[in-house]
Amino acid sequence: MKTIQKILVTISIAMMILTGITAPLFALDLETARATGVAGEVDNGLLAQPPGASNDGKELITKINNERRAEYAKVAAANNVTLDAVGTMMSQKIYARLPAGTWVQIQGKWIKKSR
Repeated sequence: MKTIQKILVTISIAMMILTGITAPLFALDLETARATGVAGEVDNGLLAQPPGASNDGKELITKINNERRAEYAKVAAANNVTLDAVGTMMSQKIYARLPAGTWVQIQGKWIKKSR
């Protein structure tokens, strides 16, 4: 149980760091990309292009995914867990904060978040 708590604390810290890194540069762009449907969240903690989306968000998606992967790798190494496990936990935290209507991919299927 303590291991899970330690992982959650580390993930929370990583989220604060990620938010601090990306917020000044990308917060509005990421929000806009999500709101306009050019970027969606995937259940592995990364961004992707939803079906039918234009390529307008491709560069932003790549940049944010690279930052997320680097941060997830640090958390995974610090807690002796897999990168996939960290990505999955992060996707749950991200999902909880997403507004309704945001594209999300869950188990390979794209849907718009209902609430």
